[in-house]
Amino acid sequence: MTGSEAPPSFRLAYVPGVTPAKWVRIWHERVPDVPLTLVAVPAAEAPGVLRRGDADAGLVRSPIDRTGLSAIPLYTETTVVVVPKDHLVAAVDEVTAADLADDVVLHPLDDTLAWEHLPGRPAVERPATTADAIELVAAGVGVLVVPQSLARLHHRRDLTYRPVSDAPESRVALSWPEEETTDLVEQFIGIVRGRTVNSTRGRAPAEAQPKAKRPGTGAARRGASAAGSPGAKRTRGGSPGAKGGKGSKRGKPRRRS
Repeated sequence: MTGSEAPPSFRLAYVPGVTPAKWVRIWHERVPDVPLTLVAVPAAEAPGVLRRGDADAGLVRSPIDRTGLSAIPLYTETTVVVVPKDHLVAAVDEVTAADLADDVVLHPLDDTLAWEHLPGRPAVERPATTADAIELVAAGVGVLVVPQSLARLHHRRDLTYRPVSDAPESRVALSWPEEETTDLVEQFIGIVRGRTVNSTRGRAPAEAQPKAKRPGTGAARRGASAAGSPGAKRTRGGSPGAKGGKGSKRGKPRRRS
């Protein structure tokens, strides 16, 4: 490596609520000579970060603008409504969007859910961030519908959440610039897809080796089978597979002269 070449590294962007810790740990085990740097980015900025080359790959929330980007889906999250613990919703296991018709439903500017029709009553103004909206829920201003991981990220003891059965779902995907599918990106794709360390994807197949013949096979073995094995037949009780046919004799072996 010349003095102008930088050592290899891998930069992974991730949006709020996504926890890449497991995949990062596997990366360090499999690719210990390439450091992985985590880059926290707001969900709305993740596509631009990847297009500018500020990260090699990113864990993003879809749908996103896929222009110039490749992406593979990883998992889908449950959508929940965050409410104060004394709210009526806290008394049930699950709600629908229609159940929130009488509530002020906060819609922060960084919302990642693809709503066709917003539930509930709109707030006077939209909070700038999900964190701001959580504070308003705690103050009794309204309720908030978010992916479950964001409800956990902004957990407060005075708040709780319940699933919303018919709300849009948030899908988490791995994305990267489509012209930059490097070996390191392929390595990370294999990790998030659960490939084992011995996976042959991307490797040249091993050259087939001729099978060695086991001793006693072939014509020599067939000849021995045809001639029979006197020792096997004349052992006491007959051969291992024999049932003691007619004419078989038992007794002491004759002494040879």
